[in-house]
Amino acid sequence: MNTLEAVSRIEGPNIALRLIQPSDADYVYCLRLNRDYNEHLSEVHGTAEDQRSWIIRYKAREAALTELYYIVERRDKIPCGTLRLYNISPPSFEWGSWILDANKTRKAALETAVLAYRIAFDALHLEKAVFDVRKGNGKTLAFHRRFGAIETHQDDANIYFTYPRSKFKDAFHRYRSELENLDGSAA
Repeated sequence: MNTLEAVSRIEGPNIALRLIQPSDADYVYCLRLNRDYNEHLSEVHGTAEDQRSWIIRYKAREAALTELYYIVERRDKIPCGTLRLYNISPPSFEWGSWILDANKTRKAALETAVLAYRIAFDALHLEKAVFDVRKGNGKTLAFHRRFGAIETHQDDANIYFTYPRSKFKDAFHRYRSELENLDGSAA
């Protein structure tokens, strides 16, 4: 199995990440337009067809393993969000475009983060995540701090973090145990 096949779908106890397809454009477009989820995202321009075209162009970056854009799905295959790994350039990567909708499972944030780090650290053998969170995004800031991300600096708009592979490896079994004790029901 090649690396792209190995990261095309990764399953956790309650959800899975699968690589985005052009057929997901309507879902992603609606999700990004939804005021309940888009407060901390870049502004959306264009149409669902533009989103589909963007996904088609993105597939070249996917094939080069420089960006991986996932649909988050529950066990019953109902989509419940998105997550993207990008600027993949050993030894590091960034991640974001992290949206979880009302169909998410309990602990979906924890499980998607664990799956993202498994892809990056286990399948792609990267050493660290680097990412930023908008200062006004209190829930996401609190999540990353609880997860053990290390704040490196900040500017007027964002707080910047790093998360090394070693921290994830030290905590993985605790996260896995917490997720396996859930029943997979919606949040």
